[in-house]
This record gives sequence, structure tokens and C-alpha cells, in this order.
Amino acid sequence: MTIGGSGESRPSRNKRRDAVRTKATQLRVEQKKKNRRNRFLLQGGILVVALAIVAVIALVVMNSIRPAGPGPANMASDGVLIGEGMKVTETTALKAGADAVPSTPDATGTVADIRVYVDYLCPFCGQFETTNSDQIVKWVTSGAATVEIHPISILTSKSAGTQYSLRSANAAACVADYSPNDFFAFNAALFANQPKEGTAGLDDAAIMGLVKSSGVASSVSEIDSCITDVRYKAWVVAATNRALSGPLPNTTVEAVTGTPTVLVNGKQYSGALDDPKEFAAFVLQSAGETYSTSTPTPTPTPAG
Repeated sequence: MTIGGSGESRPSRNKRRDAVRTKATQLRVEQKKKNRRNRFLLQGGILVVALAIVAVIALVVMNSIRPAGPGPANMASDGVLIGEGMKVTETTALKAGADAVPSTPDATGTVADIRVYVDYLCPFCGQFETTNSDQIVKWVTSGAATVEIHPISILTSKSAGTQYSLRSANAAACVADYSPNDFFAFNAALFANQPKEGTAGLDDAAIMGLVKSSGVASSVSEIDSCITDVRYKAWVVAATNRALSGPLPNTTVEAVTGTPTVLVNGKQYSGALDDPKEFAAFVLQSAGETYSTSTPTPTPTPAG
């Protein structure tokens, strides 16, 4: 009998070494399993994040590229036609993807047909508007002329990323849709408050302020919403493309190559933009009238 013993001999050195090796092997196997599990979870997490990023990007793209909707009412020709008494000729909205429907000039040939393609960021357009607006209003009010204003956006990239050219043309379309007979006043207000090319231009709140200050009294909330939504963005782009690619209706001028493009009875005005008498002479000549230099702001009158 062994005094103080347990009755079992202690493991030999080899057995202890084998046991250590076995334990180490088990630890390595478990660690490999843990590493594989961690890699799987990490890869799964990365995949989930990646899918979330893709979903966000897709949402942004879908929201920024809306399907083309109908154009504004009262601009079926891509312009607003204003006649005697400064009343707008009302037309139905163009359907998405539809071609513009050119307005028909006066059949008698006794009314001067003035058409102007403008970009609200274009300084030369502002110059022409400031110089000639008063006499154009006088002619149109009396019925001696009509004026058709075509807002386009060829300077969209020239406003420090704010797309002012496009947004202001959209705003003009909104007013034409909801309050057409206030269009000319709003058009004048945009030029009276015209920002410099290359600046950020007016924000939406400032443009909405011009809607109110230019005398628009009805449908203001609808116009504000239309401006905020840039509702007619697709139409502005399409109308601009039509103007730049041509042909321009009722004229031999093939396409717009710059703004303002001013046409009178189908003939393009190429005179000084800051000389109202020169433009009046061109209008009278194009309408088959004579012009007296003694008249400060001449008004075309129907022949006969």
C-alpha cells in the first residue's frame, strides 16, 4: 500500500505533452471557426451597407429624374402669346413628349408678330427688355402687335450650380399655367431683378416674392408649389432643345443660336438692343409701315 497516494499513478510526461497538443489543436480549430464566422458576419454587414447605399442612390436618382409630365397650360407653342389688351391666348397643356403647336400669325398681315426667345439670366435679354418693354406694351395693348415670349434655359450651368436659368423659366411657366394674364408683369419682374451671370441667382423664396410683387393675386399657393417642385423642369428642357435644334416656326431662321432671339413677322432683328427707336423702325418696316424719326415711341398701326 502506498502511503499518501490516490491509488492512481500520475500521467507520464508524454501523455501530458500529447494532452497539451490536443488542447492546442482544439483551440486552433475553434479559432478558425470563429475567424470564419467573423468574416462571414463582416462580409454580410458590408453587403447590407452596400445594399443600403445603392437603395439611397437609387431613391435620389428616381427623385431627381422624374418622368416627363405635361407642359404648362397656355404655352402649347412653347411661348406665351399676348394680344390686344395684353390678354393671353389660352391653350391646353402639351402632353408629355408631344411636339409644340405653333401659334398662327395674324392672317391680315396688319398686326406685327413679335416673338422673343429669352433666358432670364442673359444680360442682353435684360437689356432688350428694359429698352423695349414700354413700347411693346403700347403696341400690344392697342392691337397693333402681338408678342410671344419663349422662356428657355441655355445658361443653366452659369449660376454657381443653382440652375437659376432653368428654375426661373420653370417659374415663368408656372405663372403662365395658373395666372396667364400676369405673365408679362412677372416676366418684366424677373428682368428687373435679374442676377449677374455666374452668380447663384435668386433662390426659390425670392422668385416667389416676385410672383407676389408683380401683382399676381390668384393661385399664388399653387404657383409657389409649382416653383418649389420645379414642376415644369422636363418641359423647360424640351422647349429649350426644340428652340436650339429648330426649325423655328413662321420664319426662315433655322434655330436659336443665342438670346435674345427677336423675330418680327418672321424676320430676325439684329440691331442695337439698347435703342428703342431702331427696334421700332424694324417693327414698322417688317409690318410694311413707314417710320417717322420724330415719333419718340412709335406705334405700328394697321395698314389702310
